[in-house]
Order: sequence, then structure tokens, then C-alpha cells
Amino acid sequence: MTASVLILYQRDDCHLCDLALDVLAQARAPAFDSVFIDGDDTLEARYGIRVPVLRDAALGVELDWPFDAAAVGRLLGARAQD
Repeated sequence: MTASVLILYQRDDCHLCDLALDVLAQARAPAFDSVFIDGDDTLEARYGIRVPVLRDAALGVELDWPFDAAAVGRLLGARAQD
């Protein structure tokens, strides 16, 4: 199994991002990095209208909001098979 890094791309003061954090808790997601895109032109261009976005950096897979605990579970299952 390849080690994966989960990253949650989000913004400051983002209510959808807060909801995404709740979903990750419900899904019992392992530790992940929070990356705030505010002020980063490259990340703003890529994720600006899509946040929150959960990315598995090892698999190159992204979940755009809205996602639920089941979708996170499928992503975590894909990680386990890799």
C-alpha cells in the first residue's frame, strides 16, 4: 500500500469548508492537511470556485464539494487497494 496524503483545500471563513470538516469527521478520515488557498494565485486559479476540495495527493484523485461520508469512504477504500 502506498502512503497517501489527504489535503483539504479550503478558504478562511468558509461555511462549506466547515461542513466538509464535519463530513470528514463522520467518515473517520485519517489525518489530513488543511491548505488555505486565500492569497495564493496558483491555488486560487485551480480551486477558487471549487472549494472545499479533498485531494488524495498520492492517487491524484479529488472530491469536489458537495461530498458526503460515503464518497470519502470510497476514496479511502481506493487508497487501501493501491
